[in-house]
Formats: sequence, C-alpha cells, structure tokens
Amino acid sequence: MKRTLTNGKSLQFIFTGRTSAEYHTPGNSILGNGDGAPPVAEKTITCDDLLISSAFVYELDETLAHYDLRGEISRKIGYALAEKYDRKIFRSITKAARQASPITKTNFKEPGGTQIRVGTNAQASDAYNSGFLVNAFYDAAAALDEKGVSSEGRVGVLNPRQYYELIQAVGSNGLINRDEQGDVLQSGNGIIEIAGIKIFKSMNIPFFGKFGTNLGGSAGATNPGVAAPTNTGDFVGETIADERAGTGAVKTVNTYGNSDNFNNSCGLIFQKEAAGVVEAIGPQVQVTSGDISVVYQGDVILGRLAMGSDALNPAASVELIAGAAVSNSTTTFE
Repeated sequence: MKRTLTNGKSLQFIFTGRTSAEYHTPGNSILGNGDGAPPVAEKTITCDDLLISSAFVYELDETLAHYDLRGEISRKIGYALAEKYDRKIFRSITKAARQASPITKTNFKEPGGTQIRVGTNAQASDAYNSGFLVNAFYDAAAALDEKGVSSEGRVGVLNPRQYYELIQAVGSNGLINRDEQGDVLQSGNGIIEIAGIKIFKSMNIPFFGKFGTNLGGSAGATNPGVAAPTNTGDFVGETIADERAGTGAVKTVNTYGNSDNFNNSCGLIFQKEAAGVVEAIGPQVQVTSGDISVVYQGDVILGRLAMGSDALNPAASVELIAGAAVSNSTTTFE
C-alpha cells in the first residue's frame, strides 16, 4: 500500500476490522451497531532519511571510452536504489507475519500474521524441496482464506533456487499441464501461480539471514544444507543490517531488522495490505553541470530516494521458514 508524502514526515494508514450484522427491531432508530463496529486502528509510517547513490564521471575518461559511460553508471545507480527499496519492503512484510493484529478494541479480535514451516522436520534443506514448497503454498492460501484476506493480488516471492526447483519438478508436482512442460523447462518462467498465488523470484528477500544467497553443505539451523556451486568468487550473500544500528547519525526511522531476525526465513507470501510505504521523493537522477563541471572537469551523477516502510495488516502476510519450529522463529525487530 503506497502513498505519496507531500507535507510533513509521516502518513497515517487506517486499518478497519470486521463489523457485524444484526436484526432491526421495528420502531427503533438505526444509529450504528450497538457494539461500535467496525473497530479501527491507525498505523503511522514515517519517512526515513534521504537515500542516495552517486558516482563521479571524469570528463577525460568519458572522452577516451568506447562505450556509453554515463548510461551504464546511471543504470547501476538505479539498480542500487531499487534493490534497497525492495529489501526494506520485504523486511516490513516479514515483520508483519510475526505481529498480532493492530485492533485492540474490547470484545473484538482480529487475526495476526502467519508463519508456515516448509517441511515437517527442522531441516533447513527442506526449503528447496518442491513438494514441501507446494504444500506450504496451499497451507498459506488456506490461512489467508480463513483470516478473510482478499484473494485479489496475492503473491509469493522465493529465492531463485527455490523457484527453479519448482520448475524442474513440473512433471511430478502437478503445477503445469503436461503439454506445456517442455516450454516451461526451457524458458525457466513456467510456475505462474499456486493456489491463486502468483509467484516471483527475487534476490532481495531475507533468506536464511542474508540477502540473496546463503549456501553451504554443513548442518546447522541457519544453513540450508545445499552445496555451493564452484567458482562463486566472494559473492555468497550480503549480510542484513539494521540501518539504525551504530554510533553515527540515525539512517532510518523505521525498524527493518538484521540478520539474526531472519535466520530461518525462506520465502514470503502476502497480499498488498501486508505493508505500507510512504514515498516523499520518488527515484530520480540529478547531474551536476555549469561551473561545477568546469572546476572538477567532470560531473557527479546522483540518484536519490526518500521513503519509509512498515508492517500494516499482519493477517495479509505469511512467512515461510525452514530449519526451526515456528515457535522458535518469532523474534521481534524492536
């Protein structure tokens, strides 16, 4: 749920619970339900500090280059902002899956978030088992139905290796029509949806305590138990850090969590009401010119973004976990 911030530093999102139906007594005035339904809760989401990504382009380097240097740098700046944007929102959705409903009105009870373990044992490698993943999706769909969450716009996001594991098993897991299996395996884009949940893959979901990749063959509660491919270089996944941590100036206002909060997280299933986003400055690029360019013999290309995200409706979020029982994974971010 995204809203644009024009004045001030925060925006309020309203959340309404269920109302009730009652019979009318002839002659009585109709002034609203006697129990004061529907219950209402308000969530305030604050914009974080300005997020930037920049690079200096030396004019001589640009002159000697045989390629479009500025275009390539601008794309990478855009990627950096988009990556950060996604990662904040995914962590907010995970946070929602671990929270109770914001409705606190007396005599009203609303559902909170959901965590579903992939597989039946505390083995992190179950996160890559296509059969277990399919079962988890159907379990999540049932949980969302039971909590009255709209079926419109439900999505699931998995790590790429989980997604491709589903594709490799299309002949046995019943997800794809037999006539389409060849095209599915060749294109790598065959799993459209499970139980009405449209599936995407992303390196930006919190995955076993890291962004993107956390591979290895040794046993352990936070290790998926999947052997790493050879010659991966130094890229083995980026550690998740809470931007508010440290002794310097505060970088974010909202709490997004760090690696320890996601040791067993391995996927997300949600509907758009799960998290809210306020955006004060949309992604945009600025470039220096004039006297600045003359003095420095080059230009600074700057991408900037000002946004904030937080959990909104916990009932609309499901976190998939592996390697631990559900009760051992409900750590808070505060």
